Amino acid sequence: MVTGAVNGDRNEITTVDRDLSPKPTEAIELATHTEIRMSKLVTIFGGSGFVGRYIALRMAKQGWRVRVAVRRPNEAMFVKPYGTVGQVEPVFCNIRDDDSVRAVTQGADAVVNCVGILNEHGRNSFAAVQDEGAARIARIARELGVARLVHMSAIGANADSDSAYAKTKALGEQATLENFPGATILRPSVIFGSEDQFFNKFAKMSGLGPVLALVGGDTRFQPVYVDDVAKAAEMAVLGKADAGVYELGGPDVQTLRELIQQMLDVIQRKRLVINLPFWVGSIIGTVFDILQTITGGLFANSILTRDQVRNLRNDNVVSADAKGFADLGVEPVATEAVLPDYLWVYRPSGQFAAIKNSAKNVKP
Repeated sequence: MVTGAVNGDRNEITTVDRDLSPKPTEAIELATHTEIRMSKLVTIFGGSGFVGRYIALRMAKQGWRVRVAVRRPNEAMFVKPYGTVGQVEPVFCNIRDDDSVRAVTQGADAVVNCVGILNEHGRNSFAAVQDEGAARIARIARELGVARLVHMSAIGANADSDSAYAKTKALGEQATLENFPGATILRPSVIFGSEDQFFNKFAKMSGLGPVLALVGGDTRFQPVYVDDVAKAAEMAVLGKADAGVYELGGPDVQTLRELIQQMLDVIQRKRLVINLPFWVGSIIGTVFDILQTITGGLFANSILTRDQVRNLRNDNVVSADAKGFADLGVEPVATEAVLPDYLWVYRPSGQFAAIKNSAKNVKP
């Protein structure tokens, strides 16, 4: 089985100190014992997605009303307990439609755009979502007098890239700043956390056989913890961060091969990790892309696309002269501090791995 790696944003898808996922009970307790005026409203596009849900929880804890704008509100009901009754509400929105975006933006003091895709499907093309959608959100936010706009982009955004993902990310940034000059742009490297589609994906693959094949094994990444990204967005919404572009990366830079080996060590599995040439990856990605097309989307290519192979040719690390966590006063969390807390489920003995290993040292 072959796969690649791209930035960790996702259209569908804690506090600090390594809480691994939003905890509704904590949000309820905080709301119960804290005076919450709920005088401010933030609309989070893609607020039930991987990053968006962490931002939603943080803003609820700040006492803001949170409007979670998603395509399928019925699948986002899990965000409601992040605050008091009625404080966090999932609402329908199609970012390809002006009226839909305007309806969920009306009355908002701040807007956060977390919408992004890793693979095109139907009318949700890279251009429609990451370029035109971003432009629409920024334009309507300005027209409605929204005070602050935070746009989630990605390291590697490049208008001259041959990757449609990277190119439309850059075009989305440009459109956002043209329509809302005071916006804050966040560019994370690959994002990790308990719901990620990076380490979880490779960990699942490791259970399929003795060989784990990669494309772009020598490409460098700077993994960033999801709640650190959410913290940066929170600061921007609250006006505690200057407008501009921030590149967000964790404390360590590692190749994809090194990250996968780290993951294998955590899940206590030994696998032969091989690095396939890019031309082989392109062939495999083409086959999967064609399969998605001829099945009319019944097979969704979440394995490897041609566009991901193009993206994997470039390192995904923070630029030397870029603003980042240091400018926000945030100390990012390292992968080694978090991975064991959610990848243990992939160990051969799961939750009993520690007990089993300890038992081996007991003399009869």
